[in-house]
Amino acid sequence: MNNQFDNFFGDSMMESAEVFPIISLDERSSDIEIAEGEVLAILPLRNMVLFPGVLIPVSVARSKSLKLLRTAHENKKYIGVCTQIDKKSEDPTIDQLFQTGTVAQIIRILEMPDNSTTVILEGKKRFRLGEQISAKPYIRAKIYTLPEISPEDTNNSVYQALISSVKDITITIINNSGVLPPETSFAIRNIENPNFLINYVSTNFGLNVIEKMNLLETDDVLERGYQLLQQLNKESQLLELKMSIQNKAKEGIDQQQREYFLQQQMKTIQNELGGSSPELDVQDFKQRAAGKKWGEPITKIFDKELKKLERTSQHSPDYSTQLNYIEALLNLPWNEFSKDNFNLKNARKVLDGDHFGLENVKDRIIEHLAVLKLKGDMKSPILCLYGPPGVGKTSLGKSIARALNRKYARISLGGLHDEAEIRGHRRTYIGALPGRIMQNIQKVETSNPVFVLDEIDKVNADYKGDPSSALLEVLDPEQNSTFHDNYLDIDYDLSKILFVATANNLNTIPHPLLDRMELIEVSGYTQEEKIEIARKHLIIKELENHGLKAEHVQLTKSVLAQLIDLYTRESGVRSLSRQIASLMRKVAKMVATNEKYNTEISIDDLKTYLGAPRFSRDKYQGNEYAGVVTGLAWTQVGGEILFVESSLSKSKAPKLTLTGNLGDVMKESAVLALEYIKSHAKKLGIDPLLFDDWNVHVHVPEGAIPKDGPSAGITMVTALASAFTKRKVRNNLAMTGEITLRGKVLPVGGIKEKILAAKRAGITDIILCVDNKKDIDEIKPLYLKGLKFHFVSDIMEVVEFALLKEKVIS
Repeated sequence: MNNQFDNFFGDSMMESAEVFPIISLDERSSDIEIAEGEVLAILPLRNMVLFPGVLIPVSVARSKSLKLLRTAHENKKYIGVCTQIDKKSEDPTIDQLFQTGTVAQIIRILEMPDNSTTVILEGKKRFRLGEQISAKPYIRAKIYTLPEISPEDTNNSVYQALISSVKDITITIINNSGVLPPETSFAIRNIENPNFLINYVSTNFGLNVIEKMNLLETDDVLERGYQLLQQLNKESQLLELKMSIQNKAKEGIDQQQREYFLQQQMKTIQNELGGSSPELDVQDFKQRAAGKKWGEPITKIFDKELKKLERTSQHSPDYSTQLNYIEALLNLPWNEFSKDNFNLKNARKVLDGDHFGLENVKDRIIEHLAVLKLKGDMKSPILCLYGPPGVGKTSLGKSIARALNRKYARISLGGLHDEAEIRGHRRTYIGALPGRIMQNIQKVETSNPVFVLDEIDKVNADYKGDPSSALLEVLDPEQNSTFHDNYLDIDYDLSKILFVATANNLNTIPHPLLDRMELIEVSGYTQEEKIEIARKHLIIKELENHGLKAEHVQLTKSVLAQLIDLYTRESGVRSLSRQIASLMRKVAKMVATNEKYNTEISIDDLKTYLGAPRFSRDKYQGNEYAGVVTGLAWTQVGGEILFVESSLSKSKAPKLTLTGNLGDVMKESAVLALEYIKSHAKKLGIDPLLFDDWNVHVHVPEGAIPKDGPSAGITMVTALASAFTKRKVRNNLAMTGEITLRGKVLPVGGIKEKILAAKRAGITDIILCVDNKKDIDEIKPLYLKGLKFHFVSDIMEVVEFALLKEKVIS
């Protein structure tokens, strides 16, 4: 059984604008005599719900249903109309029907031209199904009528407002639908019977079967009206949303038509002016390609991509992608090189003029230039300058470029975590670009620049890839002649580029990458070097930056020495530059306001201009106490001296206590030191029974600062030996070295920085591992002046030299 008007104001409303006549429900329409428990033939409806007082047309196809309708019509009998729970069921039983239905009268049976049968039914009263009497030839069952509970006063304001709202929103939906004639709204507006209005809209409105059945099962007419109003509101909002979407779509189509019209006009104007923009682009590309020095394979690729661009519509999204790719190819300096300056004296002069010291780096650059001058062609070296911050590693790249007369390019690798930043993105991605290597080559317009890879030790890896792995190809002289960028998808020669990487810490650089680079240490500066750098570079730069002249301010060497000692604590000169800039600002203010001041800055003036000293100089603290030894440490800001203190206290359960924010390696050094002393107690003149009665406490001052590393091993052994033997440590002595359980002394790193720290603190004697002698030989004699070195290979040698013979009297 099919309902032609199942979704009257919904989807099927859009298919047909025909509306059946509205039959007003008078008092007699529902006032029919139906006895309680009367047996009626039950007509199952598929996907339809009939309400009292409403007419609906029903197409009938099932033979059982035709027989039922014709028999009831001939005998002028009422029938019961119930809705199937499952609309797909062809022969539903009484259990497969909703238990609430409507008593109906057959108004007319129509034989349609297509040989189908349509029956017009009018709902009379609601009922509840009772027991089944028979199932053949059709279902017959007892029914029990349900009351219609209407408000006692149909004129009360709430009921009238509800009915008025139902009318208004129904008319709004009909008007917004755009397919129903205006007479429909007029007919709805003139329905006077409130019950009939609710039932009529419920029957013909676009509700599903469950929603209609919920309305039919509601006895209270007022409650049924509220439920209907809620459904009407949902449908109204949905219809408004549909209309909004349709309007936007229409606006989009109108905009597209407008753009197409304008583009056609532009095309016509361009043709009148002598050619269209795409044609001009193609001609320009061909002219630029003619002057390129690329080989035949690149020419074939370019011609292929250019033909693809010519075939692509200007309005296609792929057009801009193809255009950008061709421009990227043309912007690269294929086999275009800047001419190197082979004047070695001039190169040395430039390097010396820009940077003080850094002899190893300068010598390596001069050597490269010399070989290049003799051979004429060679692969550029890949240098890695490592050292503490502020020593001039990055700025050295610019100086190298000036010395060689090459272009300068730089990318910062700090925090880089996407491999595509190096290799580029594939063209299939929206907004794809070449990698940063190729982008910088495009900017400098030459294939042999000095290329600085800054902070290479701070590259990170994540789910997007490992940039350090991508750098393996860039920094390998055997591979970078055919570097493959994902965006270009063509090999490019990077072998003529002089790559200079910078790093603070080599431990975070992957070993395969480290193996491809020539490592050059750029160590910290001595105080004398910092003074010279300030006089020759920093002061001149800051005078210019602040609009001052040389006669406005003068800084003597003694003042600069105080400035370095009391206001900076670093290996480089970055903080020193900031302090000089701060001083220049104070002077600039006085010059601008015509205040009187002393142009020759004195040591006392530093406190006035820069405030109280920020640091106290590391000083040797003497050897008055046994168990206190001076060690040497390396930090990221350079070398420092540190003090290892040890003390003993009586205890029945002796233990080793370590304090001072020590790392695991340093704690292990302390344990090693104590175990060595226990095992060699007699040799050191210590009573072995002491270890059973005394707690051992080792402390390294400045506990807020984390400390770690093996280089304090010999310092800890000496401190414990001094504490147990009560022998003082030699005056003005410092030491550094790793220890083993067998008593061997091993070499450590950072020797130059540690020596500079010792000199600043007034140390005169330093104990080192014999294997560190080679590091001392590489250091300038200027740095070693006033220091005496004692090289050892065994812990006993350290103790014999470090500890004095006399004991401290406690």
